Amino acid sequence: MRILFLSFYFEPDLCAGSFRNSSLFRELQNKLSKDDFIYVITTHPNRYGTFKVPSLAEEYGENYLIKRVRIPKHEGGMLDQAKSFWVFYCKTMKMVKYENFDLVYASSSRLFTAFLGRRISLSKKCPLYLDIRDIFVDTIKDVLKKRKYLQIPIVTMAEYMEKYTFSHANHINLVSEGFKEYFNKYKYPTFSYFTNGIDDIFLQKKRNIVPPKELPMIVTYAGNIGSGQGLEKIIPQAAKKIGNKYYFRIIGDGGTKKLLQQKIEELGVDNVELLNPVSRKELLEYYNQSTFLFLHLNDLDAFKKVLPSKLFEYGAFDKPIIAGVGGYAAQFIRDNLLNYILFKPTDVNDLVYQLEHYIVSFKERNEFKEKYSRQNIIKDMANNILNVLKV
Repeated sequence: MRILFLSFYFEPDLCAGSFRNSSLFRELQNKLSKDDFIYVITTHPNRYGTFKVPSLAEEYGENYLIKRVRIPKHEGGMLDQAKSFWVFYCKTMKMVKYENFDLVYASSSRLFTAFLGRRISLSKKCPLYLDIRDIFVDTIKDVLKKRKYLQIPIVTMAEYMEKYTFSHANHINLVSEGFKEYFNKYKYPTFSYFTNGIDDIFLQKKRNIVPPKELPMIVTYAGNIGSGQGLEKIIPQAAKKIGNKYYFRIIGDGGTKKLLQQKIEELGVDNVELLNPVSRKELLEYYNQSTFLFLHLNDLDAFKKVLPSKLFEYGAFDKPIIAGVGGYAAQFIRDNLLNYILFKPTDVNDLVYQLEHYIVSFKERNEFKEKYSRQNIIKDMANNILNVLKV
């Protein structure tokens, strides 16, 4: 059995797609025999320009090969991302030209890797298993809403790529059940809903000493700083309005980080700190110092279907979670998590009011941690992938 494993992000890169697919690869590798083979094609770490980590162009093992493609530097803009994917696409097609596979697995947040998987599975005449982490067409419609001259041609092309790709997949895994209704139009594939999960580094952490309720209380966000998160619309304004009782620590990088910095300077707030991305070991220390863990999604229709991977990471701690989300993510929080503040996306007054009236408490989420352990989820997902070969 030969499996082609496509993921734009992979270890040692620092993002949800990397953590998810690196874990899945290891689980598949353990389930396969010495005679089976997994061929991973990915990229060198590129998620954040400010996070530098060495990576090998090739890694060999008894039943696997990992090849990392070097792509052009990109700042997170749509055009830069398209150029980077085009390089990934061309180099991957060249690498697999004379290879044969029994299954193609492709994990995709921007549709492009899924499209690449479809192209290869068609040429190799083998089944296609897709792992979909975002609805690209929906996102593009929202992001380009005010630029119709761009929206119409780009959405038309994306819709064609989506139909071409999803209609011919044998199986599609959706990381959010909020995507279910959107995908009802695709009748051929079978579907599963293996979410993201909590990695062992967070589950096996030392018991945290509850931070003192002294002022200022630290509110921490760690992750991408892009248009999807919309932090520039909420953090500086809330920090100014609520005052120095709270200290906002933002760890990460992304396309709107400069905009966020500008807004902080414009409002003259001194209780917001911006830090570059750090390793997960260092991140644990920042979480331990925090009173609250924060996440936010921009107020766009596309984001009412998503389930942020950050929720699983935060859920491993006993700290209150502040979440500015709507739609499916908000319902997921109500159904699965304890001890949270849920406010309307981009609504500064709602956030400040709830934060000021919240009585700080710390509660372990043992049931959540057991249910959403990455290891347990990935085991089931790996079995699901291998079952596609038996159909």
